[in-house]
Amino acid sequence: MKKIQMVDLKGQYSSIKKVVDSSIQEVIDNASFINGPKVKEFQESLEAYLGVKHVIPCANGTDALQIAMMGLGLKPGDEVITADFTFAATVEVIALLGLTPVLVDVDSDKFNIDVEAIKRAITPKTKAIVPVHLFGQCANMESIMELANDHDLFVIEDNAQAIGASYYYNDGRKSKAGTIGHVASTSFFPSKNLGCYGDGGAIFTNDDKLAHRIRGIVNHGMYKRYHHDVVGVNSRLDSIQAAVLDAKLPKLDQYNKARQSAARKYNAAFTNHPNIIIPKAGNGCKTICDNCDCHVFHQYTIKIQGADRDALVTHLQEKGIPCGVYYPIPLHKQKAYMDDRYNDADFKVTNTLINQVISLPMHTELEDDQINFITSTVIGFLNKG
Repeated sequence: MKKIQMVDLKGQYSSIKKVVDSSIQEVIDNASFINGPKVKEFQESLEAYLGVKHVIPCANGTDALQIAMMGLGLKPGDEVITADFTFAATVEVIALLGLTPVLVDVDSDKFNIDVEAIKRAITPKTKAIVPVHLFGQCANMESIMELANDHDLFVIEDNAQAIGASYYYNDGRKSKAGTIGHVASTSFFPSKNLGCYGDGGAIFTNDDKLAHRIRGIVNHGMYKRYHHDVVGVNSRLDSIQAAVLDAKLPKLDQYNKARQSAARKYNAAFTNHPNIIIPKAGNGCKTICDNCDCHVFHQYTIKIQGADRDALVTHLQEKGIPCGVYYPIPLHKQKAYMDDRYNDADFKVTNTLINQVISLPMHTELEDDQINFITSTVIGFLNKG
């Protein structure tokens, strides 16, 4: 059995080496390292894949989220509601812009932002909602958009973990994650479902005016060289990273299916175990089927109940099985984001999840013997307990 990796980027590269190397070499031969043809090619390819009018590449996913907020013209003191159970970048950019973060709880099944908690948090100062599509599936976008429309709020999708996933509406329609709100951001960090070989990100929108403003913001506020029409930043996707992404994009659906296949095998082993709660599929789907793209498993995250999660983490590491706890500390308890406005009783789900969740290896190169070893090790530990 090969060594188990949390994410096997080297194994994935070996299967696409020729096309990636050729694409990178083309950039080097042309010396078009910034805003070269490969950036435009990738942008257009991703627009076609997502079915969105505008993709604006940028330097990383955190920049993407910040620039999306800048493009909307949010002002210092405006309140922005987002999930307490997520990576800090989501709230970090809100604070950096002088906006007021408002953290709310998540749901216990899918770990995404709780719509009822959003409703309770809305005030006259609320200007935007940032749903995070956590671990590979969409938040409840239909309800969130209805709520936003009722209160005249912007919706900024944080799509860093769910590129390629679809949201299924109650009437059967579907849209790609990141194409539903007013604007969306994503990350191309190497471990993402669509990852480059460094940092990278992008903003998506169907709003022509917003897209125009954002295109200026990412390039120092310039639309014409040395003419600075808006306050901007320096956040451009390198041509080499665009070349890698353009080579990998045609395989994204295949990659996501490989993740779904691994998730089904994990589920088959863990289903009905008294100490394990397996991931719930998204948008009302009851199973992770071959043709369903509601969950693309950026992470495979289970909940451990009635057993010592931290002892399990130690045991897996001792057996050479990498794992992760995403996330061990909720944002409302992070030193940088503590606020007297928060009542710990309002974060019951998040405060429970931080002691239960564990993410197991999930990537495109997982093999059956590795999954069998991982699952048998987890079950063996729990059964001894």
